[in-house]
Amino acid sequence: MNPVAPRVVIEGVDPEIDGGLFPIKRTVGEEVEVRADAYADGHDALAVVLRYRQGGSPDWNETSMTALGNDRWKARFRVLELGRYEYTLQAWIDRFATWRKELTKKAEAGQDVASELLEGAELLSRTARQASAADVHWIRERAVVVGGKSDQAIRVQAALDPPLAEVMARNADRTLGAVYERILSITVEQERARYGAWYELFPRSCAGDLGSHGTFKDCEKRLSYVAGMGFDVLYLPPIHPIGVSFRKGPNNTLKAGPNDPGSPWAIGAKEGGHKAINPALGTLADFDHLVAAARVQGIDIAMDVAFQCSPDHPYVTEHPEWFRHRPDGTIKYAENPPKKYQDIYPLDFECADRQGLWDELLSVVLFWAEHGIRIFRVDNPHTKPFRFWEWLIAKVRESYPDAVFLSEAFTRPKVMRRLAKMGFSQSYSYFTWRNTGPEIAAYFTELTQTSVREYMRPNLFANTPDILPEFLWHAGVNAFRSRLVLAATLGATYGIYGPPFENCESRPAAQGEEYLDSEKYQIRHWDWERPNVFREFIALVNQIRRENPALHYDHRLRFHPTDNESLLFYSKTTADLSNIILVVVNVDPHHAQSGWVHVPLAELELEPETSYQVHDLLTDGRFLWHGEANFVTLDPSVCPAHILRLRRRAKTERDFDYFI
Repeated sequence: MNPVAPRVVIEGVDPEIDGGLFPIKRTVGEEVEVRADAYADGHDALAVVLRYRQGGSPDWNETSMTALGNDRWKARFRVLELGRYEYTLQAWIDRFATWRKELTKKAEAGQDVASELLEGAELLSRTARQASAADVHWIRERAVVVGGKSDQAIRVQAALDPPLAEVMARNADRTLGAVYERILSITVEQERARYGAWYELFPRSCAGDLGSHGTFKDCEKRLSYVAGMGFDVLYLPPIHPIGVSFRKGPNNTLKAGPNDPGSPWAIGAKEGGHKAINPALGTLADFDHLVAAARVQGIDIAMDVAFQCSPDHPYVTEHPEWFRHRPDGTIKYAENPPKKYQDIYPLDFECADRQGLWDELLSVVLFWAEHGIRIFRVDNPHTKPFRFWEWLIAKVRESYPDAVFLSEAFTRPKVMRRLAKMGFSQSYSYFTWRNTGPEIAAYFTELTQTSVREYMRPNLFANTPDILPEFLWHAGVNAFRSRLVLAATLGATYGIYGPPFENCESRPAAQGEEYLDSEKYQIRHWDWERPNVFREFIALVNQIRRENPALHYDHRLRFHPTDNESLLFYSKTTADLSNIILVVVNVDPHHAQSGWVHVPLAELELEPETSYQVHDLLTDGRFLWHGEANFVTLDPSVCPAHILRLRRRAKTERDFDYFI
């Protein structure tokens, strides 16, 4: 047993993911608030500091932690650069603060403190011997005064002088203090990892002429259309050559006609593989021009990463060892019984040449990063090894720290979370299938109010080429508007598979939640010039998102009571309450619903019986609400939601009320 072991205990650190095994996530400019338990035996005062630095720096920054009561402490700092940050904690017995507290009590009680003043003078002298050069003379002077012969009241006043406490804290003896046993990590990413509106389209369906195969140049013509609706990420399905062998026809039929384009996810043909462009879309130069033109419009291009191959992919002949084989020597195609995907060969990530395979796939991502892509939507990552993604994402970020990775893993919760821990910036979520008020509230409370929020950011896609949710089948535009508002306000990042969503396409295939006449297997012609009121609604919702910083984050999402489960009521606010958004959504797309919603007055710093104005940003209506309970009616055929900006009453120096 070590008799000089630290008396201080540090534990219960939050955030800390799996004992520090994984980093938490932030974006540039965000704060990190850290809380921890720190205590010691006896009644001595503690000093606790939060230490932080950029990864690789030899020097720590420090900020003092504030006592919250019951031995709980907190402090925060801001991350300012992309890359990795680290943080830990240190605590020690604060001898001077302990002495100062005792002196204060005795002096206020009128007791003789001559002995205590001598103890203080000795403590000051001892501290001066190891103080910084800038402080040593100043501390010695104070020691002379505190331990001197002058009037006791003058000596007490000198001892309790606040600047002395600051100097002593700066020069405290930490040798017997405790340092937290772990150095914890933060991955700091660009803003788009936290906030953005995604629009997905197939470039091959962008042609203006019916029956024509769209190109990157056609897609470029749609950029102003996408930007005009307020989207800042344009996500493109795979753009590579498409295999011919076992090519699927319309609606996933097993035989394709001579003019059927096949599924873009059946990657690879004689023209090349994952580093090649489908010639029908254009050239690599055309793609580079699209990326640059999008950036001018304020749009980032997100690229699909699908690590699988068609039977015609060059890898199949050049590296047959990278695939799984049947006993007869043939390569196994993909299956999800009863579905069969004869046009796709999965890669074997555990093959004998796994390092060669992993290096090649890394080179694919780096190739497209070199061509300006910083956002990668990864197809089915849960079917590849966790360690592969941890390795690949870390390697990419060594050269491109602003790279963002979206995990398309509609899979089991623990698998989805593990992928997020391994480095994915964002994750698809179960939002697509959460329809009732209670289940939405329960799911998003889990995502935003538990430790999950520290490492998993949901990207709320309302639909995808694979998924036409049943909720959208039968209620027309009412259902689409409801889901749009939910996706855009519950999540700081959301997306739509654009043309089918904005055109309220709701024809499911014969089996499952898939689109009839899916663009995955055929070219669709969309009337881009047709007036569309819903398109205007989408643009308005995205404008509301951009103008209200409360909607740029997830962690301040809170749900509030209603007396009607068909009315979902929640808020998002900035930390300083300068921007307060209240959202009420009728989750029943068929009927008008009414009820009382209960505003959290105390949380919003409103007086119990106060009146306050709420401005509906969707309709421009303004309502004067009073107190906690307020009555709402929402008819989905008119508008399924209120997005309300709350204006609080405040006092000016002239002492009259006004709305802010």
